[in-house]
Amino acid sequence: MRDVARLAGVGTKTVSRVINAEPNVSAATLARVNDAIAHLNYEPDIHAGSLRRRGGVTRTIGLLVGSVANPFAGSIHRAVEDRAIERGFAVFASSLDEDPSRERNAVSAFIRRRVDGVILTRASSSQAYLLPEIERGLPMVFVDRPAAGIDTDSVLSDNVEGAALATRHLIDRGHQRIAFLGDRADIWTAGQRREGFLREIGQAGISTRETAIVENLEDETTASEAVLALLRREQPPTAIFSSQNLITIGAIRALRVLELQRRVALVGFDDLPMADLLEPGISVVSQNPSGIGDAAARQLFARLDGDRGPIRKIVVPTQFIARGSGEILPPA
Repeated sequence: MRDVARLAGVGTKTVSRVINAEPNVSAATLARVNDAIAHLNYEPDIHAGSLRRRGGVTRTIGLLVGSVANPFAGSIHRAVEDRAIERGFAVFASSLDEDPSRERNAVSAFIRRRVDGVILTRASSSQAYLLPEIERGLPMVFVDRPAAGIDTDSVLSDNVEGAALATRHLIDRGHQRIAFLGDRADIWTAGQRREGFLREIGQAGISTRETAIVENLEDETTASEAVLALLRREQPPTAIFSSQNLITIGAIRALRVLELQRRVALVGFDDLPMADLLEPGISVVSQNPSGIGDAAARQLFARLDGDRGPIRKIVVPTQFIARGSGEILPPA
């Protein structure tokens, strides 16, 4: 704060008033202080006196996941928390909701609280804004999607091969009209799964131009509406590959509305609670979110313990689980 005050040519109390949005600060002074804050990349230290401990360690980490309402993110959260508790650390967690502004706001909140490290899922196109924190030595690990614009550790699923495996499974059972249901096209994992799907479609000699690809499905409702529209076509798909768990739920509902759950094959990416209890059971490409969270936490704590080795990219394999829906054969 003293550095900001010196650069702006004001007192530290004036800087404090600007940071806390207090009145009675002229527009010119406000502009000078904000310019100085931006130039110095200053982040206010919230509750620093109560958080800071000897050695400059707060024994806290920040965790940013897609949404704690999603079982996939919830499993990552639990695995990170379990590993943190073993080490005597607390976890500050926040949901991303695929919103770039929420990403930056959450990361900024973590940094203001002087967490010792962060585990992040990204939504924005670049994380170059974190370069100053990397230069300061803040350990960070990205989960589910690699960082863009910076080099840092990451823990990922094998999305391309997992999607290819699901598509190959349907092709091997004789399906030629396979629809792809995708998340937002700008999400890295969605692009990876689309790539794996199209790779197998092309290798099987199926026309990709005639393949139904429906993207930007953000929830169960939009997914269900999309599947209803697909299945009412003159030549509907005989199989569906759903590339995200919430989208798969929407597909299940649509199939049941039309009473086609035993006639149209379905494979989802990500497992679902009670997927084995449905009739037929839902075949899935299962990720290992607990494994992703555990690996990310281990890597973060390794960095906190002094590991200065090369940047690591840890890829967690997927697993195909056949339960019945993906084994439905096409009409004769």
